Amino acid sequence: MITEGRVQAGDEITLTRKGPEELSVADTDALLYLPDRDPTMLRKALNIPALSPGWQQSFRELAAAQQPRQEPGWPGERAATQQPREEPGWPGFKTMRVGRIVPETPTVSSIYLDSTDGTPLPEARPGQYLSLRLVVGDTAPAVRSYSLSSVPTAGTYRISVKHENHGKVSSYIHATLCPGDLVEVASPRGTFVLEEGTRPIVLISAGIGVTPVLAMLHQLAATRDARPVWWIHTAHDVAHHAFADEAHTLLSQLPNAHEHIYYTAADELAPHPEPHIAQGRPTAQSLMALGIPTDADAYVCGPTTFMDDLGGFLTEHGLRPERIHTEQFSALPAINPGVTPTAAIRPHQPIGPTGTGPLITFARSGITTPWSPAHASLLELAEACDIPTRWSCRTGVCHTCITHLVAGDITYTTPPLERPEPGTVLVCCSRPTTEVVLDL
Repeated sequence: MITEGRVQAGDEITLTRKGPEELSVADTDALLYLPDRDPTMLRKALNIPALSPGWQQSFRELAAAQQPRQEPGWPGERAATQQPREEPGWPGFKTMRVGRIVPETPTVSSIYLDSTDGTPLPEARPGQYLSLRLVVGDTAPAVRSYSLSSVPTAGTYRISVKHENHGKVSSYIHATLCPGDLVEVASPRGTFVLEEGTRPIVLISAGIGVTPVLAMLHQLAATRDARPVWWIHTAHDVAHHAFADEAHTLLSQLPNAHEHIYYTAADELAPHPEPHIAQGRPTAQSLMALGIPTDADAYVCGPTTFMDDLGGFLTEHGLRPERIHTEQFSALPAINPGVTPTAAIRPHQPIGPTGTGPLITFARSGITTPWSPAHASLLELAEACDIPTRWSCRTGVCHTCITHLVAGDITYTTPPLERPEPGTVLVCCSRPTTEVVLDL
């Protein structure tokens, strides 16, 4: 057994085992810190479980940036070879009109957003989300992100919003927003997207987490995708099961689909006549009984504990961790090397004099605050607000802090070793030059 202790000159070193891929420390450092990375070596690094979460995340993002992409719906475009091209869309926010509002359940409504000039909207990838900026009351505009819940038509996006009891913005959307109203919308973004391929697909959701995987299901049904698909959804009860009929119809259009529904309410505990509906919650044992192949790609969306549990069940079942994709709209888990975790603190306005610079909005955390030059970087401002942060080097090298830039412009105080892809920013070494909205 290996235990902690002191190492000094002359101590004997015994090799107990070799890790997968057998990359040296120098090789791994070079992949993270030097340009012109070898794609083969990068793929090897993705298979090393001993790396820290920050390094694993950096390598996943670097590998994704090297993947050739062919976006659907954009004929005539060539796939990028090394550097990802900018996603189709528009900078910052644009005005869109509420076309329809359709109740789906007592607590969920779908909002259809139309272009105001009739021009076609950029096609979104299944699983992406929109950020809306709304003026609610007398405070600064609030920014919230909602997944697209279907594939877009030529001039319409659909999002679906759950009314949270204490949610200021969701309450406004359900009680005040009307067809014909104008709202500010940022173009589709997000990396929780359905990937092309031949492997089986597992779509897992709970509650309103159904929305991004429902968009994926729409895409699969539209192309009559031949891949085996497992649709696993957990809801409170029949009345609060959003898109039940819609999903069932889409699954019937696929040649190899498996539908499994779980209801958790106490009054739903009687045996259900439909064989694909069960009572309770999915467990490691019940998932194993569904016949999910271990080479599948899984997409999981729901409350954080749900995603953690289901991700763990899938890993125990044999799925590789890099093939289990999750979506989270609250603040992302912190990656702070060398910092001991403490009790979570609710994000808040920074302590001290109020800044006089442009407004900075942290969309996931619901914080808008003026910039102050007292902070050396956007990362430092986030830390002053107790917003969970992700960093490693703090000098623009490792890309752990890479964040989607929803709107605005920044400048780098320290030039990064490599510029991040368009639409993203390294918050550890950047400051705003205009009002900024960050997906943080």
